[in-house]
Amino acid sequence: RDRYEAHHRVSITDEALVAAATMGDRYVSDRFLPDKAIDLIDEAGARLRIRRMATPPELKEFDDKISDVRRRKEGAIDAQDFEAAASLRDEEKKLISAKGEREKAWKSGDLDSVAVVDEQLIAEVLAKATGIPVGQLSEAESSRLLNMEDELHKRVIGQEQAIKALSRAIRRTRAGLKDPKRPGGSFIFAGPSGVGKTWLSKALANFLFGDEDSLIQLDMSEYSEKHTVSRLFGSPPGYVGYEEGGQLTEKVRRKPFSVVLFDEIEKAHPDIFNSLLQILEEGHLTDGQGRVINFKNTVIIMTTNLGSTEIAKGVNLGFSQAGDVAGSYAKMRDRVKTELKQHFRPEFLNRVDEIIVFPQLTQEEILQMVDMMIESLEKRLAEKDMGIELTTEAKSLLAERGFDKLLGARPLRRAVQREIEDVMAEKLLYGEIRPGQLVLVGVEGEGIEAVFTFEGRAKAEPELPEVPPPAAVEAGAE
Repeated sequence: RDRYEAHHRVSITDEALVAAATMGDRYVSDRFLPDKAIDLIDEAGARLRIRRMATPPELKEFDDKISDVRRRKEGAIDAQDFEAAASLRDEEKKLISAKGEREKAWKSGDLDSVAVVDEQLIAEVLAKATGIPVGQLSEAESSRLLNMEDELHKRVIGQEQAIKALSRAIRRTRAGLKDPKRPGGSFIFAGPSGVGKTWLSKALANFLFGDEDSLIQLDMSEYSEKHTVSRLFGSPPGYVGYEEGGQLTEKVRRKPFSVVLFDEIEKAHPDIFNSLLQILEEGHLTDGQGRVINFKNTVIIMTTNLGSTEIAKGVNLGFSQAGDVAGSYAKMRDRVKTELKQHFRPEFLNRVDEIIVFPQLTQEEILQMVDMMIESLEKRLAEKDMGIELTTEAKSLLAERGFDKLLGARPLRRAVQREIEDVMAEKLLYGEIRPGQLVLVGVEGEGIEAVFTFEGRAKAEPELPEVPPPAAVEAGAE
């Protein structure tokens, strides 16, 4: 520590040393202690020294003040106010003298505040190297994990059981109760199309690593043939594509902190599951070039549509409307797990932390999705100084036309585009609605003949607080 403090002219706290060792051990997987901890300390000291070599903001403030005084002095001279000009001249000399002393102290390094390498700076250096946000490292992770359900529900509508199961597994992993050799979590998301499996994966990537780009998504229908397995993990020496690396291993090597999503895993070739067994059990995999790829900091998610027929039957039988919702969900989950056992090998299912079953969305949840999509549209309309408001009937009709039992909620976005956005675009071009208006969307007719109506109204002016007249103020004062 003394040598780095003397070299970078900084002070390194004990907390920074501990943070460099603990964070480096946890988040830097391709190097070893104490080498990686020492490098973190060295880079943090260098970064702080470079920051201090830049001109301090207070010196720039001196320049601004001196320029202002000179301008006022010249104005006083032009106005032949020599007394004010003399006063401003003295003030200018004082500012120049103070700036010189401060600049001398800055160049000699004898500033009031000593440069300190602390835990926060170590986190910043590590965040830049690994791509994990600083807040993820420095913030008390326990408080974030305890509120994980609420954070995920801000983006995912419904799926209460799935979010609870996922949150429990992630908390168990982050609390250090899992095997340190295995990935941060491995899950199978089972359920019909359009119920939020992929969307929840994106929300999880954003929650854990602060960015949706931390999601590595692979469509397993592209790897259904035997010769495509090498594309995933890398071709052996002498074969085409050897130098390119595998599509999975190369992405994880470059971004070790990520959520890996295997979409429609049941369509993958059986040979792929042999490599997945090693990833799920040992937390690493050797690619075609002989490099060991570490999966210990990833979260593995595999989606499947197996059992979606049983879920559809469950909805038809009234599972979603049953009084015993928990019991109905348990029965449906058991049926889906039975079908998964018939398709996947036992050694594969036994290595997965949790099998999470997604039921079909209810009518109330579809209405909440309508509100979310209209809110997104309203933000875009705000750029044109416009607003939009849907009646209860319009929301219900939009939810009815945008939901399909087989396709889930995916048609809802197309329904919003077709029924709302396309019509508003035409009316905007025809001049029937204009910027500065609030568009009220209603419904005329019933059944299949029902149509949406659009009425542009002047936006209400914001109410200003009432100011009492002067007489009333005086009377109150008396």
